Amino acid sequence: MGQREQDGGASAHRLVLALPSLMIIAGVVFDLLTPSEYTASPLFAAAPLIAAPFFSFLATLLTGIAAVVSVLGLHVYNGTLTLTPANTELFTVVTVAGLALFINRVVRLSGRRLASARDIAETAQRAVLPTPADRIGGLQIAARYEAAQADAFIGGDLFAVQDTPHGVRLVVGDVRGKGMGAVEAVAVVIGAFREAAEQERSIEGVAGRLERALTREGTRRGSLDVFEGFTTAVLAEIPRGAGVVRVVNRGHPEPLVLHADGDLDKLEPTEHALPLGMGDLGTLPDLADEYPLPAGATLLLYTDGVTEARNADGTFYNPVERLGGRLFAGPEELLDAIVDDVRLHTGGGPNDDMALLAVSRPLDGQPERRRTVGVIEGEQEDTGQYRV
Repeated sequence: MGQREQDGGASAHRLVLALPSLMIIAGVVFDLLTPSEYTASPLFAAAPLIAAPFFSFLATLLTGIAAVVSVLGLHVYNGTLTLTPANTELFTVVTVAGLALFINRVVRLSGRRLASARDIAETAQRAVLPTPADRIGGLQIAARYEAAQADAFIGGDLFAVQDTPHGVRLVVGDVRGKGMGAVEAVAVVIGAFREAAEQERSIEGVAGRLERALTREGTRRGSLDVFEGFTTAVLAEIPRGAGVVRVVNRGHPEPLVLHADGDLDKLEPTEHALPLGMGDLGTLPDLADEYPLPAGATLLLYTDGVTEARNADGTFYNPVERLGGRLFAGPEELLDAIVDDVRLHTGGGPNDDMALLAVSRPLDGQPERRRTVGVIEGEQEDTGQYRV
């Protein structure tokens, strides 16, 4: 969010907070400057109603009291307190003030329930998708989940990293569907991956185990639509001591390798395979492709929430064009740059949930964490600072 948007939001917030007081003041001024047949009761009645959803119960009560006292004081000042219109006006403002207190309580209760639901959703996501450690098997790791909907935590995107006797194995995937049904499918995939990553001798074997797990769960829960769908996924294996990565791609966006000199490789599969859960439509065995992953390079895996993010003209976000030729301080900074760049491209946020996983093979002697910098173009100004 830009500074101008932040300033605009802060100004609007201050105006909302001041509006009840301004309406009471405007009502008093209007009543004093106009003939007695004109009334400012709508302004006095509106003040506590405006305060109700934004103020505390005490502040709403005080606003209602101020409105009632203002009406009462004006009629005493004008000598009209004993007249029927005055009593009707006073009764109306008192009634509306009471209604405002009721609205305030309802809003506060709903807010607490929403906060509780949000906490439950966040806890569920953290249980299903725990954030991996910063360093696993000698590799630097960063993971990110960005929900398209504000305050939403649960979705169908997934990631996992596991250190195994066969090297560091990882998966990024996207389950068809949303809500708790998608989370159930995510839990099945993650659970099967955790077990298979330890037991299977090859990354192809891990992919086969995930396929069988989804098929088995779909048979057991045939009524659940999410298990009648599919899961796109990329599985990768980074053996110890070898500057390579083995990848099995099951219908997922191709991973990228960002090199230390700014070069970028798109890891396109030799043979395109069906997503997980669609084994009935094809029987081709999984085939792992091997790609270079030298020291200083970063493997980037992501879901289609990145590549399907569109701007106002309908142009899709292209990570190859946006990231090629750029350097990053580490995997965390890379993910920060992507999330910010997608937000800039779309003018607000992603159109779909995004899961991102970045794995860097550090250079010899490289410290655990380097100085945090942004995306840099590789040219230096006279000040000696990199140009962002």
